[in-house]
Amino acid sequence: MTTATTAPITTPSVEMREFQTDVMRMNMGPQHPSTHGVLRIKLELDGEKVLKAEPMIGYLHRGIEKLAETKRYNQVIPLLDRMDYLAAMCFNLGFVLAVEKLFDVQLPPRGQYIRVIMCEIARLASHCIWLGAHAMDVGAITVFLYTFRERELAYDIFEHICGQRMTVSYMRVGGLMNDMDDECVTMIKKYIETMKQRIEEYNRLLTKNPIWMDRTIGIGHMTAQECMDMNITGPCARGCGIDWDLRRDQPYSAYDQFEFEVPVYQAGDVYARYLQRIDEMRQSVRILEQAINRLPDGPFNVDNFKIILPPKELVKRDMEAMIHHFKLTIDGCKPPKGEIYMPTESPRGELGFYIQSDGSGKPYRMKVRNPTMINLQSLGRMCQGHFLADVVAVIGTLDVVLGEVDK
Repeated sequence: MTTATTAPITTPSVEMREFQTDVMRMNMGPQHPSTHGVLRIKLELDGEKVLKAEPMIGYLHRGIEKLAETKRYNQVIPLLDRMDYLAAMCFNLGFVLAVEKLFDVQLPPRGQYIRVIMCEIARLASHCIWLGAHAMDVGAITVFLYTFRERELAYDIFEHICGQRMTVSYMRVGGLMNDMDDECVTMIKKYIETMKQRIEEYNRLLTKNPIWMDRTIGIGHMTAQECMDMNITGPCARGCGIDWDLRRDQPYSAYDQFEFEVPVYQAGDVYARYLQRIDEMRQSVRILEQAINRLPDGPFNVDNFKIILPPKELVKRDMEAMIHHFKLTIDGCKPPKGEIYMPTESPRGELGFYIQSDGSGKPYRMKVRNPTMINLQSLGRMCQGHFLADVVAVIGTLDVVLGEVDK
């Protein structure tokens, strides 16, 4: 019998080499549910860490600014509804205020109050959509269902006052499409009481939620100086410590007649911008309550039939009114020659309309300072150094509306 001998097992030496990793380049979008529209982001990744994020825009470009030059002033308003379709009332107001500034006219108090009411309802509806979509992107699906429920209440009010829920085209140069009736006042008062409760529901669902806090605190940080360097405005800037709100600091319409605070947070991250918008919703409810309770009586349009159409009942019995109606319908209102820039505070920041008038019924040139496109340039800075999953949270905190970006 032979005995087999086994050689001792030895571990071969392994030459240690330094692993070389390549930068991964990939696209997020343009068809991605968390980009909130047709947005493409060119990403450079080291594993899951973001080295660079570059937003690529233009997939929805429609040339609205150039198209406006072919339209009479009031015909421009339906185009603006399709820029920021989440807050069309605010875009209506910014444009008509710019044209009225050319005319050097101002609405009677009732018209100004109604404009403020409609814009603050639009701000609340827009923030509801932002919060629901942002929370769902991060994983909080319940909040999405809650906020869209409240958005429908706001759209019920819009439908009652002008017949449209989203693309409202409610405001006119020199006034409004129609007045606010008693039923609409009742709906708004009920909406105010509902929103007081529902905002606190959102707060209870998210603010101290540990998963929400982990996904948002310390993410997408920016300093106040970086915001100013990039000309960032609105909630994105106020969440970084910049105390600036055009409704208070350069008041328009009737905002100087209401008491409200401008929430400001210093942390400059996604969580701070969330807290800022929640507080801003509370302040919008506060403005609404003052405006609806102090809504003045009287006319809601300017008393100038060269600017705004005369009432239908007057056209039927007055020849001069019928002539004004015909001229305005065919030629439009004709502001004097000049140029104007009118800034207002949209839910996403400073919305500015620059208009050049050559004295005709159409704008010679119109340029829109739309806040989302300017705020979007901060995306790369906010994402740098974070993980791929955090890009979704950063997009949400910017409250992107691609129809406004690509205009």
